[in-house]
Amino acid sequence: MSKTIIKSSHSLDEEQQRKLKRAKKAALAGFLGGALEYYDFFIYATAASLIFSKIFFPSGDATIALLASFATFGVAYIARPFGAVFFGHLGDKLGRKATLVMTLVLMGSATFLIGVLPDFSTVGYWAPALLVILRLMQGLSAGAETAGASALSTEEAPEGRRGFFASFAMSGISFGIVLASLAFLPVAAMEESARLAWGWRIPFWLSLLVLVAAYLVRRSLDEPEVFEEKQEDDSTLKLPFTKMITTHPAQFIQVALMSFQVVTNTFMQSFGLAYAVSVGIPAATMLWVSIAGNIIAIASQPFFARLSDIFGRKKVFIAGVLGSGVMIFVYFMTISTGNLAMIFVSSMLITAGTYAASNSVYPAWFSELFNVKVRYSGMAIGLQIGILCAGFTPMLATALVGGVTANWGPAAWIVAASSILAVIGALWARETSKTDLRELGNPVP
Repeated sequence: MSKTIIKSSHSLDEEQQRKLKRAKKAALAGFLGGALEYYDFFIYATAASLIFSKIFFPSGDATIALLASFATFGVAYIARPFGAVFFGHLGDKLGRKATLVMTLVLMGSATFLIGVLPDFSTVGYWAPALLVILRLMQGLSAGAETAGASALSTEEAPEGRRGFFASFAMSGISFGIVLASLAFLPVAAMEESARLAWGWRIPFWLSLLVLVAAYLVRRSLDEPEVFEEKQEDDSTLKLPFTKMITTHPAQFIQVALMSFQVVTNTFMQSFGLAYAVSVGIPAATMLWVSIAGNIIAIASQPFFARLSDIFGRKKVFIAGVLGSGVMIFVYFMTISTGNLAMIFVSSMLITAGTYAASNSVYPAWFSELFNVKVRYSGMAIGLQIGILCAGFTPMLATALVGGVTANWGPAAWIVAASSILAVIGALWARETSKTDLRELGNPVP
């Protein structure tokens, strides 16, 4: 009998090790996918702030050209909801793995092709037209990338540690921003003629390295067991999106409101960079500011996510969002004064502190609000509401500030208002950190 007990205990240990190995692989896949997505996102945001207004549009008013450049940045956010619907449908019907491989290849291919586009002086208005087409391809991919990685990591994570494992997709995003900043540092140091002629293209070409690494990991993934159980029961839905809307309307709105927390990061990485350059701070300095904050955030986000496993999603998320809404005023004030030490401090307090707290929680929390049958669709589409609005906030802020460097208030208030919307959604949403995986979300017949 003792031998039987020992054998059973040994089998249990093996099963736990097997599940932990799957969870780690899913977290790594999420990390690399997040790194690619936001490497691509940040090099585009950086290029839109510093390069594209000078090479893809007619020469003339600098502010108008910058507005046009930010418009191409924002146009991807129009495509994101369509990508969320399309790939969310595939993810809930066919599986997480195949869908995530497709989004990865689409993003990487579009980014590389941007790096080989001819400029306005060569092909005229075809240059911005082609740029918009490739940016739309990026948007389709990004509309489902984070949601899919989050759903996969959440479903593979051990009980009581879903927040921790799902947060690695967000740490991957921070890593991607660090890589993109490092890639652009030598570009920013070039003579302007070389930078505009060919230097800006190098970071786009380098995205292939991240794409290959992420692709190899994702190809080796398995489908989450909770999803396979649904397929074995032949209970996949013909139209997950419509079923999600009818069975989880409140959760959909909650996620849409909470997704406005991403405005903080979008603002800092795009409008914040352009604004800093306009007041005389070198672009290279602001890239180092971003690098410092995101290096710390790679570690701080799993820490905050683990706190949400222990103390609850709602407390950590709300504290982070409120902190970002207040700190953004400090951030822009320090930029306007040109105080480099305070710029570094305020940026790190947001990037690795307040924003990291809310950002690390949402991959697990948003996923947990939906039933497994509609999880990918629900999170992907709900998340894109706030992200869609975030994509155009740099253009809105540029118009409101109007080139007057002392007039940074409207920019900060855009972030603060977005934070208030996110808090409303969080207060409304249910706490899910202690709920069993198979009991998450509303029933789906």
